[in-house]
Amino acid sequence: MSVLDIWLGILQGFRVTASVTLYGLLFAIPFGLVFGVAQYLITGPARLLVTGIIEFWRSSAVIILLFVFYYALPVIGLMFSAMTVSAMVLGLNIGGYASQAVRAGLQSLDRGQKEAGQALGLSRPTILLLIELPQALVTMSPTFINQIIQLVKATSLVSLVTLTDMTFRAKEISQIEYDPVPIYLSLLLAYFVVCYPIALLGRQVESRVGPAREISGGL
Repeated sequence: MSVLDIWLGILQGFRVTASVTLYGLLFAIPFGLVFGVAQYLITGPARLLVTGIIEFWRSSAVIILLFVFYYALPVIGLMFSAMTVSAMVLGLNIGGYASQAVRAGLQSLDRGQKEAGQALGLSRPTILLLIELPQALVTMSPTFINQIIQLVKATSLVSLVTLTDMTFRAKEISQIEYDPVPIYLSLLLAYFVVCYPIALLGRQVESRVGPAREISGGL
């Protein structure tokens, strides 16, 4: 099998890899925003609950979560498709990290901006939505893009729950050809080709965010 044939075989799984990434973002973005803001605002015992949920998804091994949700939950009558399990587990894992970026971004803002909003008679939710969160999201955008890269790379695990992604296709080809070196080198290059443009986008965003952050910090 030629290198071109190997590449074409691996890229047959790109649609699944892209789908898991996109669906995973549907879990990661809301989770990161909601729980990051909650950890920033809430105090007392409720904050411990929020932190516990974040740490469960952030600190648990992704591969074990995939096995539990796909293979163990059907034992108690809860069944989800491989795509749903993969997107949920990977998305919430990345969302756990994103929530900490949200919390840190909000905490890094100058307290004077919140006090100015209060002096204008704005409610706490209005100050959060119109003043604090937009500024925090600007500074957090490079981190979010890095998390997208981590999500793409983590999709290599979904072959363990029978999804035919790029890694699954590479395994299939390897079992047929019995020549794993060029196959897995091609797989490595395939993930690089997918992730590198996202990394370039992250650099562009960071170069634009830097001056904006300096201006905001000087106000």
